Amino acid sequence: MTGLHTYAIKGCYRTDVAEATVEPWGFAGDRRFMIVDDDFRMLTQRQEPGLVRIRPALCGRELTLRAAGHDDLVVDVAAGELVDTNVHSTSLQGALVDEIADKWVSTVLARSAHLLWLDDPTRRHINPEYSHDTDRVSFADGYPMLLANTASLDVLNDWLSEAQSLEGPLPMTRFRPNIVMSGAAPWVEDEWTGGRIRVGDVVFRVPKPCDRCVVTTTDQDTGERGHEPLRTLARYRNVNQGLMFATNLIPDGIGTIRLGDEVAALD
Repeated sequence: MTGLHTYAIKGCYRTDVAEATVEPWGFAGDRRFMIVDDDFRMLTQRQEPGLVRIRPALCGRELTLRAAGHDDLVVDVAAGELVDTNVHSTSLQGALVDEIADKWVSTVLARSAHLLWLDDPTRRHINPEYSHDTDRVSFADGYPMLLANTASLDVLNDWLSEAQSLEGPLPMTRFRPNIVMSGAAPWVEDEWTGGRIRVGDVVFRVPKPCDRCVVTTTDQDTGERGHEPLRTLARYRNVNQGLMFATNLIPDGIGTIRLGDEVAALD
């Protein structure tokens, strides 16, 4: 395993870590925050690619917000007023952080926005078609964690090169994974669907591959948007109109995983 990443605020810049604690709903602190509009509807890079400019850092209950050209803001997170919000078609409640945080994110995004905290991570269920009744997920799109394979990315970048695309090669950051593995065969992650894997000492179920969206066309440092990799995935990785890259994970236990840990299929 060569990469571990958390995303404190959904859609915002990643944090690269050497080790991470696995909780039932994903990495500790991963996507426990989300930025919403005045109707408390979620905002992601689909609507606001400028979210990449926000670089959050979470330490316990202290959230630091950073963005180039703006003063840092440190927020002591506590459960504020609960409001109705959404993650795609799923409705749930989140807690408003505070008005100072709202003003900060609104200034950075140049639009009125609010910062929500998922104070209770047991609130949101996972699609029952691919999960157990007791499974939960944070503000992540659909599943607690995402694993990507560097060998699969190498093949994708070879396809871009063969097509003489001006947008390649693409970095793994485009796909916003939590776990990046290396040393495996390309697309081996497809073979794990419906089974289980072990990462270090923690076991995960592999419910389904990840169907990619326009976020993958967004440069995760600048917010600039292109056309790849969706054009190329549409040619080579189109499964029932889903453009597949990387695979979703659901923890089957808790523990700590570290860079260098082995990723192995169990069944």
